[in-house]
Amino acid sequence: MFTGIIEELGKVRELNRGSRQQRLTVECSKILEDIHIGDSIAVNGVCLTVIDHDKNSFLVDVMNETFVRSSLGSLQKGSSVNLERAMPSNGRFGGHIVSGHIDGTGRIRARREDGNAVWFEIKAGPEIMRYIVEKGSVAIDGISLTVAKATAVSFWVSIIPHTLGNTVLGDRRVGDTVNLENDIVAKYINKALEKEMLWKELSLNRL
Repeated sequence: MFTGIIEELGKVRELNRGSRQQRLTVECSKILEDIHIGDSIAVNGVCLTVIDHDKNSFLVDVMNETFVRSSLGSLQKGSSVNLERAMPSNGRFGGHIVSGHIDGTGRIRARREDGNAVWFEIKAGPEIMRYIVEKGSVAIDGISLTVAKATAVSFWVSIIPHTLGNTVLGDRRVGDTVNLENDIVAKYINKALEKEMLWKELSLNRL
């Protein structure tokens, strides 16, 4: 489990890409202070498993399902990536519950400055928007953010200077694709309600 508080910006040092898989080598420093083979690292919000590391970088495999669900397939050598280690049991819960299991992608529709903040409008499909609520939580490229407002097809977030300067959002522009993870609590509640409605319908049909 992650919290959506980015620890460090890493850089893609190498990538070996096949038709349905990819292997990434990511340069970083802080993350390597406490890293072991088998650890989970969120890379732009995607939970990946460390398969090797040295004093300057770590190595991960990316499978086809991750290509389909996320924007990792568009990474290039030199790309910056958000990094977060899994939260320890005694860690501080600074963001919200983030699983690292991307629900899909969105596209930046607008970006505008507002004093010391920058507003981003993210357009997403109905499978994402059904869980987006004003003042609710969403993870964008692994960053825990609050939805400022939402329509049927897009939502807005307001980003403070610290987040812009310490995450990949600082480089994101209109038209860029971002990874999105909905609030897991909202997804569980929705699934429970769907099952409850199904059982009621089945019960009525038996009468």
